[in-house]
Amino acid sequence: MSREFFAVEPLKSYAARPARKKLVRLSDLFRNHSCFVRSFLYRRYFAAHKCAHGVVLFFWKRRRLTCGIAIMRTERQGDFSPAEMKLLRQLYPQFQTALRRLGPLEREHSMRRDFEEFLSRLPMPTIILRWNLKPIYQNPAAREFCALWEKGPEEAKRTKATSPIPSEILDRCRLLKQKWAHAKRANPPRTGFKEEHVHHPRLPNLRVTLHLKQLKSVGVARPHFLIECEDLRREAAAPTGPASTRLPHLVRLTRREQEVARLVCGGRSNQETADDARLSLPMVKKHLHAVFRKLEVPSRSRLMTLMR
Repeated sequence: MSREFFAVEPLKSYAARPARKKLVRLSDLFRNHSCFVRSFLYRRYFAAHKCAHGVVLFFWKRRRLTCGIAIMRTERQGDFSPAEMKLLRQLYPQFQTALRRLGPLEREHSMRRDFEEFLSRLPMPTIILRWNLKPIYQNPAAREFCALWEKGPEEAKRTKATSPIPSEILDRCRLLKQKWAHAKRANPPRTGFKEEHVHHPRLPNLRVTLHLKQLKSVGVARPHFLIECEDLRREAAAPTGPASTRLPHLVRLTRREQEVARLVCGGRSNQETADDARLSLPMVKKHLHAVFRKLEVPSRSRLMTLMR
């Protein structure tokens, strides 16, 4: 069923009322059957499914409508009997419990999918925040970036990277939350605000890109924030050889490690890499292990994806 179903009158007006029932017969929202048949709701949704009767179960979290379940019947199946309405009322708490479980599961699914999407871009400093701005994930490169943002390059080198997420980033996330909530209330819903850039107030080379991520438009779970951190000066100083332009932390590798990484990503085996680089096989393995550790990648295939 289309996501606009619950935004159609009179369902939309009913959901906005302060006094609301959990179960509603659609016939209760119209003066008579003739009004129902002439309505856009009937013509757009019920007639398309050859249905004549319907019940809607509404689920709220505080004042926000989180879900609605529509049960429709054909003329031949008939209207809902009092016994069936009683059964639906008994089942309502079980539906509600299932929806409460669905929210965390959907958030986990959404975040797992984003991890898979952005793993190929490591070691870019990456942070993921819940809707309430609590951190879910922050890789070591992101912790270093936060220290650089807060303390500056000189002090960040001398101290341990334990800085919190900068207030400028959190404030922009709050602003993005307000835009999202306003767009959800708009009719039709607006888009185009799901990504924003934040620059350091004194160090223009430090930039953060905020992404508002949601599994799907009709999901139950609130969105989360995926934060990509960039040091533009370091990227500009990175080597410009093949496969290095998308790798902001390639400068962390020694010249030999870079050479080994490029040969491995060219499809060569360890022995072929040793022959081409004129190194012993144990030395190639040592350099490759250092590459994995510095670039925070677990395997050759992930390294190839990163440097593609």
